[in-house]
Amino acid sequence: MSGTTDTIFALSSGSLPAGVAVLRISGPAAFPALMRLTGGRQPPPRKAALRRILDREEQLIDEALVLTFPAPHSFTGEDVVELQLHGSRAVVNAVYSQLAALPGFRLAEAGEFSRRAFENGRLDLVEAEGLAELIATETEMQRRLAVEQSFGRQSHLYEDWARRLTHARAMIEAELDFADEDDVPGSVGERVTADIAAVRTELEKHLESAKGGEIIRDGFKVAIVGPPNSGKSSLLNYLAQRDVAIVTDLAGTTRDVLHVDLDLEGYLVRVFDTAGIRESSDVIEQEGIRRARQLIDTADLVLYLEEIGSEPLQAPLSPHALRVGTKLDIHRRAPSYDIYLSTVTGEGVGSLRKAIVSRIQSAWDGSVAPMRGRQVALLQDTSLHLRSALDETELELRAEHLRGAATALGRITGQVDVEQLLNVIFSQFCIGK
Repeated sequence: MSGTTDTIFALSSGSLPAGVAVLRISGPAAFPALMRLTGGRQPPPRKAALRRILDREEQLIDEALVLTFPAPHSFTGEDVVELQLHGSRAVVNAVYSQLAALPGFRLAEAGEFSRRAFENGRLDLVEAEGLAELIATETEMQRRLAVEQSFGRQSHLYEDWARRLTHARAMIEAELDFADEDDVPGSVGERVTADIAAVRTELEKHLESAKGGEIIRDGFKVAIVGPPNSGKSSLLNYLAQRDVAIVTDLAGTTRDVLHVDLDLEGYLVRVFDTAGIRESSDVIEQEGIRRARQLIDTADLVLYLEEIGSEPLQAPLSPHALRVGTKLDIHRRAPSYDIYLSTVTGEGVGSLRKAIVSRIQSAWDGSVAPMRGRQVALLQDTSLHLRSALDETELELRAEHLRGAATALGRITGQVDVEQLLNVIFSQFCIGK
């Protein structure tokens, strides 16, 4: 990214045209630019004021609500101005033109406002990543998990672990350096072992929630599989409430994997319809069946559909499978099915939805969870250092492993050695953030 001595500007609201366009300006010349745009009238900090926005010839561009946020009490930690303009492309482009003509001004790069917030101590990396997740959320549970990151709860957890490990290391080094002093308690190495073990237990439990965090962020994958004409495509269409898949009485109609995204009680559920599993000489259908079997291995839940009363499956099911008897409107219930349903009457579909949600809730209990691979990898690194510290009998080496653990935790929040990560992380943001 370019130097932070520039003053940057960008649209921070949605795409144009719109009812309102929020234009953000951040940097050392933000307030002088506002005075030029408004004829020298600057409102009090954090209080909205109606101002006329003028061009260099003092011709009216628009009337806008103006807000000012003096440093360091702003999102970026710099002087910030927000203009709430009418959301016309012509209006926004006219203001852009005025700002771009000022010395030291330029359009912001992707994620640059958030990067400046990080560099000025307004956000750490976990909070910045959580903010990106929050902007991208589509379901209620995605929002809840992103809020835990973007507003500091997850960072506080890591900071607490780092503080406790630093204290344990300090106590060990105190014993090493001042073993002959009366005011240094003896056997510190033994006394801090319980503290180190407690942190590792908490961290391991946190790591166990990573799969749940992945499910909430990326969606719970449900594969609908079964023999031809067992009602797979009909179930997909019923759940989606639209015609996603072609439904006919001909076996082999579905030849590829189709999917829809559903919001079930705030959870993102990705439902996949697959080709009917059977022996086939058709090359295209064989490929569809291969993909269906591949999906069974990666799905979080497999719904194995059979028409009630049909020949039962002989092959072993996935351990994540529910056996679903279909076409309940024309058959009586029969043993060996977990759920019975009819996509004609809708009977049993509610039970299926509840079963899916129950599986998700068993994977994520609502606690703070790491959402990104970077965080998981550094947490695993921390855990390995702690295990080595607990196994080590030499106090010097134990202290060194604790230093490594605290360093790994610091890299998660951005307190230690993360310069090479910054461009990658902040480039994922939109321009106005």
